[in-house]
Amino acid sequence: MTLPSGLVGLGGGERTPIAWPDRLTVGFIAVATLVFLALPIAIVVPMSFSSAATLTFPPPGFSLRWYAAFFGDARWHQAALNSVLIAAISSTMAMLLGTLAAYGLVRGSFRGRRLIEANFIAPLIVPPVVKAVAIYIAYARTGLLGSYLGLIVAHAILGVPYVVLLMSVAIRSFDQRIEQVAASLGARFPTILRRVLLPNILPSLAAAWIMAFIVSFDEIIITFFVFGRRETIPKRMFTSLEQKIDPTITAIATLLILVSLLTLAAVALLLRRGGLLRRGGAVGPV
Repeated sequence: MTLPSGLVGLGGGERTPIAWPDRLTVGFIAVATLVFLALPIAIVVPMSFSSAATLTFPPPGFSLRWYAAFFGDARWHQAALNSVLIAAISSTMAMLLGTLAAYGLVRGSFRGRRLIEANFIAPLIVPPVVKAVAIYIAYARTGLLGSYLGLIVAHAILGVPYVVLLMSVAIRSFDQRIEQVAASLGARFPTILRRVLLPNILPSLAAAWIMAFIVSFDEIIITFFVFGRRETIPKRMFTSLEQKIDPTITAIATLLILVSLLTLAAVALLLRRGGLLRRGGAVGPV
């Protein structure tokens, strides 16, 4: 049976090349989508180097005044310190809890495993406002509103699903027979975890930490609900837009874009080193 032109054969059949008009259409759509997504960045970055006193595009001249305003403002410094501190601690908590949870879900065989797995993924589905209200009510009863501990725990809850998803793939790709051999030679579970499993999934572990860090650093809705008068970078940017149009946010946005690109590149590199992006399936290092 001959497949129609432009379709890929199923069941190991011969692949038919896509006709050039179809390739041209797909390429045009891809480029148009990329331009649409990158257009805000192409506007914000030049505006961050503008000499104008307000948001003006195109910029009338080149200046670093808004970067100087950011680095010279103590409130921005405190907001940045809060963001980094909270993101670092919460992502570490999410990495530890999520990795252990992923190991239990992948290697375990018990009733309700699918239900527990769905519970870990639920924060990805529930709207942020619903999560924020639920956490606010819980914190109001426990006295954690406005505290660093409360926000760190809330951000860790947000990061755990990403860690569970990523580490489940990494642990599943690691041959369980190696762990069984180590156990047969007398190694206890902590030793197997520390000296056999973790060294082989370390790139994926680092990538999971970075993902949880980004999630925490960019979070704003829950931060508004539970952090009181204290500020993080996203919260201060939002309140600055509410009070007045401060061009300093364009400089901060440019810095955040640069940090996001670097961290995403690091995640891609770590996942490739861990084997999760290899063609032909997820095969982790052994």
